[in-house]
Amino acid sequence: MTKPFFRPLTHALAAAALVLASGAQAETVLKLSHQFPGGKGDVRDEMVQMMARDVAAAKVDMVIKVFPGSSLVKPQEQWKAMLTGQIDMASFPLDYASGFHPQFGATLMPGLVKSHAHARRINDSDFMKDIKAVIEQGGVKVLADAWLAGAFASKDQCIRKPDDAKGLKVRSAGATFSQMWAGAGASVVAIPSSEVYNALQQGVISATDTSTGSFVSFRLYEQVKCITAPGDNGLWFMYEPVLISLKSWNKLNDAQKKALMAASKKAEDYFEGESKKMDDKMVETFKANKVEVVTMTEAEADAWRAVAQKTSYKNFAEKVPGGKELIEKALSVK
Repeated sequence: MTKPFFRPLTHALAAAALVLASGAQAETVLKLSHQFPGGKGDVRDEMVQMMARDVAAAKVDMVIKVFPGSSLVKPQEQWKAMLTGQIDMASFPLDYASGFHPQFGATLMPGLVKSHAHARRINDSDFMKDIKAVIEQGGVKVLADAWLAGAFASKDQCIRKPDDAKGLKVRSAGATFSQMWAGAGASVVAIPSSEVYNALQQGVISATDTSTGSFVSFRLYEQVKCITAPGDNGLWFMYEPVLISLKSWNKLNDAQKKALMAASKKAEDYFEGESKKMDDKMVETFKANKVEVVTMTEAEADAWRAVAQKTSYKNFAEKVPGGKELIEKALSVK
């Protein structure tokens, strides 16, 4: 007597389970985190928003959900968050993950990359092949390359040569620049770029280095008196790729991987075209806000590199596995 009653119920439950299962598989959601202002024209935000739009347009049942402005994960915690599954993707300075893989410090090394054209050549070098091998061994994959130029700025004076740094309290973007600053006589304060404005305002720091994009996005022109722009003798270049955890990547089907790589290539090309414009926009914005803008001569840049060779390069070569070889490979790219 029970069979006729249970059979339709069993069928109904099976059908509901099938619907639920197909619904769960219908759309892959990738969570992407970054620390920069969202929707305000920051090129790094624009780059990943472009990827999200292109992936959605590809109609491969995949969505990239962007969480800007450190709204999901703190800047320094994004590498670990990818490995734990809290997020799938991120865009941040690779040097932020140097605590996990000290080799990443080479991607924010004073004077290693000299210009945007030089950065393009670096991308195709053995140096970057080695860096990407470390990234993949760590459980993460590069989707899009991005290099940003940076600048120095101070509340009190222009910073052109190492002597100008003596006695300054400087926020530096990473360990290698921190070592150079310290070698020039500055004291270093470690905070992410998103906290620099308040630190300058409150007198916690008197100077900073960061990317030209961040100088504009975080409105640092409101807090400094003079900025040293990249010019023809850039000292500060930083690698800030778009990354995906290999766990998340390996869950994608072939159509989704193809769509994501196509979107990444388009975003990478966009960013490369915009990166030099960011430098120009910074100069224009700071001048418009009555901040003095200067650049280094070749001799001044060389003086900084001499300090870096005794501090940043030396420490990296001695303390990082394969560090000496990494620096040599980068320096061999002309």
